[in-house]
Amino acid sequence: MIMHMIKALFQTMRPRQWTKNAFVLAALVFDRQLTNVPATLRTLLGFMLFCLVSGVVYILNDIADAEADRHHPQKRLRPIASGALPIPVARAAAIGLIVLTIPFAFYLSIGFGVILSGYFLLNLAYTRWFKHIPILDVLIIAAGFVLRVAGGVSLIQVERFSPWLYVVTTLLALYIGFGKRRAELTELADQANTHRRVLDGYTLPFLDQSITIVSSSTIIAYSLYTFSAPNLPSNHLMMLTIPFVLYGILRYLYLVQVEGSGGAPEDLLLTDRPLQITILLWGIAVLVIFYAFPVK
Repeated sequence: MIMHMIKALFQTMRPRQWTKNAFVLAALVFDRQLTNVPATLRTLLGFMLFCLVSGVVYILNDIADAEADRHHPQKRLRPIASGALPIPVARAAAIGLIVLTIPFAFYLSIGFGVILSGYFLLNLAYTRWFKHIPILDVLIIAAGFVLRVAGGVSLIQVERFSPWLYVVTTLLALYIGFGKRRAELTELADQANTHRRVLDGYTLPFLDQSITIVSSSTIIAYSLYTFSAPNLPSNHLMMLTIPFVLYGILRYLYLVQVEGSGGAPEDLLLTDRPLQITILLWGIAVLVIFYAFPVK
């Protein structure tokens, strides 16, 4: 019985979603400190703490949405909605995890503790209010990604981390967020607002235009970063990574608008082979360029 509830609790924390917390590693990689063992260990600890706190957020979100989830074709199978994980147990686990993680975050770094606490409070506000407000709901999601990057910066002694990466992170998160809303609106059709109230404030034309704006802006911002950031090789090799970003954005757009996917972006990341290959090749290219060539 206990093992069954632990399994249900772990499932509720959505480990498949923890890939988003990889943004904590951005400062480590793009500040050329991947070979710095102490900085790497601190960043990995920060990644783990973000995973635990984001897991707590999902627990609290499922508690708040339990009744609505019971009427959703897929979400009704979630542990809390299905009754496999009792709400009092889930609430106690969430409180316990927060009591453990936040103090340890401050131990790692005061700045990191503040950022992680802010991330948690922002998500509480999102669960309570902002998730029901069109546009603002996606902006809050994007802010969560920026806080992940900022958290990684606060954990190491940053030397030349480019502000352009905050811009790219924001735009990319908005792009994925609007894509997710479009997929949900298409999948649930006329019953969309009964499953996620905020969808009543969106239309497909508006979401398509929003996706066009942020996807174009993401490509432009990333392109500007590749030849204007202060810590890049003098031969502008970083510009060779632009095609990978361009294909990745177009591939996600194809999956959302043609394949009707995108309601769960983390599933696409874990299942779509072309997207995985693109991200892998981009990652390899970035590592080679950053760590094999001198800074300009």
